[in-house]
Amino acid sequence: MPLNRHHLSKGRDLVRTAGDHASDMFAPLTVIGRGLRHHTAWAKERWRTTPKDRRGPTLFLTAAMLTGIYLLPHGLLFALIALMASAAWTGRAPKAPPAAPEPDVADVKLTALYAALTPYLAGPEGFGPLYHHEGGYRDVFSGWEFDTEGRLARLEIAYPPYFTDTEPAARARIEQVVQGKAGRAREYRFDWDEESNKLRIAALAPLPTDIAAQRFVAAPGEIVLGFTDENGSARTIPVHQGGALAQQPPVVWRTGPRSAEPHLLALGVSGYGTSSLIRSVALQALPFADLVVIDGAGTGEHACLVNRPGVHTVETSLHGALAALQWAAGETERRLTVLNAARHAGTAPPEDVSRPLWLLLDHPTELSELAHAEGRPDPQDLLELPLRHGRAARVTVVVADDVEARDRISPSVRATTRARVVLGPAGPEEGHAALGVPLDIVPAAQAPAGRGYARIGTGAPVRLQVPATVDPLDEDAPAALRDAVIALLPHRDTRTEAPALAEPAAGPHAGVDLAKGPGALRFRPLA
Repeated sequence: MPLNRHHLSKGRDLVRTAGDHASDMFAPLTVIGRGLRHHTAWAKERWRTTPKDRRGPTLFLTAAMLTGIYLLPHGLLFALIALMASAAWTGRAPKAPPAAPEPDVADVKLTALYAALTPYLAGPEGFGPLYHHEGGYRDVFSGWEFDTEGRLARLEIAYPPYFTDTEPAARARIEQVVQGKAGRAREYRFDWDEESNKLRIAALAPLPTDIAAQRFVAAPGEIVLGFTDENGSARTIPVHQGGALAQQPPVVWRTGPRSAEPHLLALGVSGYGTSSLIRSVALQALPFADLVVIDGAGTGEHACLVNRPGVHTVETSLHGALAALQWAAGETERRLTVLNAARHAGTAPPEDVSRPLWLLLDHPTELSELAHAEGRPDPQDLLELPLRHGRAARVTVVVADDVEARDRISPSVRATTRARVVLGPAGPEEGHAALGVPLDIVPAAQAPAGRGYARIGTGAPVRLQVPATVDPLDEDAPAALRDAVIALLPHRDTRTEAPALAEPAAGPHAGVDLAKGPGALRFRPLA
């Protein structure tokens, strides 16, 4: 070993040995100093937390105690020994090591997402593949953003050019993987940029669910199906929400002779509010139209409309439904004849044909199955004339059914209903079949009642939250929501006018008893 290197090594050993001896020698002083710092910090904290009105007495008691210690024989010595012992006991524990920094949420979650996407986006071996088992997410992910709870809120993903982004099945597979890693409790919008091979993902805020049934600011013939995001509507309307007045963007369906989408088809998962949508539409149409309601499920969901002014009939049986729809077909033909005669004569049409007529059918496929079993005409076949000529005759058809029964809906209904609604967490296939186009939003695993999507004509699908329109005869429903629906019915609340109902009611606007009973479904004959 060279001489200079030997001296350097020996010098380092001497310094290390001296340092170890010094640390052993001054270890008690280090412990006592650490304890004194703890005592000082404790005293400062106690003084900071002591109220100002008690600081004076505290100083006086401290001064008295110190004076007593000073006057005692050997008091200062004993106090110093006690302080040193306390400081040594308090400072005996070594300084706690600093806590390990928490891992970056982006590194944890985006690494997991990259690993989950790799089996689907890794292609054949080539130069510089975007996705491979030893790659990192920073090469393909950009513009990520997390909310305050650490959940993914926004992300842009680059995918290889050989990925089949034009196939709905391939897209749905990637969307399912992303939602599984980002959380299934929220909805995500997927914007596929096929030209630049980019996928932009955005988590959507939940829509308000506390908007009850009410009179909405809309023109005659306009129906507010529900409410959507700010980007889904070109206007806002005032609504009563949570006891206050708020502005919300509505999903408006325009009906009438000049409407390009005169009829509506609503499909939904069982229990997600298709009957509530029918009730909401009926309450909005009643002030300017006459109604014929067909309750194919026979559950009495629309018994609150029985014998109301403007409601021709509410049918639950196959026989009554066939009679009502046959009358509607004949009424459509009569309206066409009268309206054509008025146009040729240059006169105004009579009032009985100018007032719109609405046909509301809830679960008609159940009546169709019953009709096929009994060898009777299919009620959906009787809708052919109102659907084909309803716009000219001012007849509007609204059909609501279960999403699983979409194959049993007649082709004429599917071809002529250009306004579409799907409610509930329907899958990609159900959403495509119900709306007619692929849905660029992945539904949440759990959604509130009335949540879904709407597509009016050839427009893009938008999110939809139907107003809470409960059955007022349902005793399990909240009283506030029941009262909101009762206030919209064409009569006053009979529950507060029980003495008046004890007398025989007369006139077309007589009160109706809202209590459930065997006579709740007595329908008046068709006009």
